[in-house]
Amino acid sequence: MIVQNFNWTKIQNGSDIRGIALEGVPDEKVNLTPEIVTILGQSFVSWLVQKVHKPAAELIIAIGRDSRLSGPTLMQAVMEGIASVGATVYDFEMASTPAMFMSTITPGFDCDGAIMLTASHLPFNRNGLKFFTANGGLQKKDITDILTLAQNNNFQPNAAPGKITKHDFISVYANQFVKKIREAVNHPDNFEQPLTGLKIVVDAGNGAGGFYVDKVLKPLGADTTGSQFLEPDGTFPNHVPNPEDKQAMQSICQAVIEHDADFGIIFDTDVDRSAAVDGVGKELNRNRLIALISAIVLQEHPGSTIVTDSITSDGLTQFIEQDLKGIHHRFKRGYKNVIDESIRLNQIGQESWLAIETSGHGALKENYFLDDGAYLVSKLLIELAKSKLANQSLPDLIANLKEPAESAEFRIKINVDDFKVLGETVIDKLQEFTSTQADWKIVPNNYEGVRVSCTSASESGWFLLRLSLHDPVMALNVESNVEGGVARIATRLLAFFQTTESLDLSAFLS
Repeated sequence: MIVQNFNWTKIQNGSDIRGIALEGVPDEKVNLTPEIVTILGQSFVSWLVQKVHKPAAELIIAIGRDSRLSGPTLMQAVMEGIASVGATVYDFEMASTPAMFMSTITPGFDCDGAIMLTASHLPFNRNGLKFFTANGGLQKKDITDILTLAQNNNFQPNAAPGKITKHDFISVYANQFVKKIREAVNHPDNFEQPLTGLKIVVDAGNGAGGFYVDKVLKPLGADTTGSQFLEPDGTFPNHVPNPEDKQAMQSICQAVIEHDADFGIIFDTDVDRSAAVDGVGKELNRNRLIALISAIVLQEHPGSTIVTDSITSDGLTQFIEQDLKGIHHRFKRGYKNVIDESIRLNQIGQESWLAIETSGHGALKENYFLDDGAYLVSKLLIELAKSKLANQSLPDLIANLKEPAESAEFRIKINVDDFKVLGETVIDKLQEFTSTQADWKIVPNNYEGVRVSCTSASESGWFLLRLSLHDPVMALNVESNVEGGVARIATRLLAFFQTTESLDLSAFLS
């Protein structure tokens, strides 16, 4: 198989591979074809042979996919690539990203590696590959190495191709939640069905998360009437499967209110992210979700460090440190960043049991630091059932969380080729500018960009300016505890940004 002049580096997206898999969108040329994916399968086998010191013929590799339209074709291609060089393939069909990792450590499966075909919440025409070993998800360098092997394309077909066999792993994976919830709730009257009497609505966004209703909630006795968009559909006809999307959150909130449910759950396409809704239809996402899972984790592990991304609110820090007596370590954006930082802290002796991003990626030390949306909501459901037994309400746990009156994000496009240099220059200039403002103070311990506290009574908030990792964009997050505060802060910042050419400031005018 010859793929000439293909730009392999273009399909690397940090620690994943992402590409355009379907035609039909103007100016978007397909670059993730069955041929390319076959080579990626062969490359993963070659990489794995070196890592686990086994010949290809002894390797077992599991493959799963989400509901994307291109999924079945690409999955077949990657399986054929893996089998062609002699490795055994376990075909899991529809699966979740966290399940694929679990297949590498679950007794009876113990796969040497696993691949999930997904592009998370990206548009229908995209797809990608996430790779796992028993050590977790691959790092950026590992993906670069796999792409180098793909570019060299030096694979010899094995005289005896590996077998491809179907396995129902999602049921095995789901059953771990059923067991965990039963044991943790330890219901005095209804051990087998501790969620009896609770109405729980799930929105899977037509992604891969529908299994949670039939394979987890129903066996536990929950009434799941009103659950929606459980059927996999790669056109995503109802809303973007993304807990950060306003329309998606509105949809699940509405479903909870309409069906008078006790709790709502929403997953992204491949179930590595989730958010929730309380019994009155109020969102439990972003800062609220972090506060809630932090409250649970700090009950179990007092004094633990909670690692979050950089755009969490001041109220969250106050809640974690003053109310929960934990440590809030605000780090960089990017789920891999917060997870790796939490792991690093544990390695140097600072106990950290939770790494979570405002996007809904949450990883717990007790669960291999795997960002698993189903695991996260299972922890919440345990607490929900316990609260009911104690005649309390789950949101009582975060009653003291102070939330901002307003928040906004402005995305400032940089119209030059060397956007990183200009972006860093603007951030440096902003630090200088801040030092001349009596009521603005740079917040210490910043790991990306610059975070500034706005101390005047008319602003009472903060902002963070950071440079996007991959795109020619600076993201500006602003929060205020007073009405009109965001606009006042943004107006002062707009005057500052106008002193630099090549910035598209239209976001301030919309």
